[in-house]
Amino acid sequence: MPTATTATIRQWLTARVAHYLERPPAEIDQHTPLVELGLDSVYAMTLSGDVEEEFDLLVEPTVAWDHPTVAALADFLHDQLASS
Repeated sequence: MPTATTATIRQWLTARVAHYLERPPAEIDQHTPLVELGLDSVYAMTLSGDVEEEFDLLVEPTVAWDHPTVAALADFLHDQLASS
């Protein structure tokens, strides 16, 4: 998905996190740390795999901890896509 905008990536991440936490996407604050939202290490690792599949990027399994909010992670992924 090389043409993904930061907003599109944020929307996708928000939907994935909401799915894992079994909450509506509207309840996911993009600036709240994922761990505070309730995302545990298992889902964080799963999210890294989902990111790899969705965006065809190779990311570290710790990507959700290194970029701990939806907004930060979306910015990072957008930068990675732009440079690839």
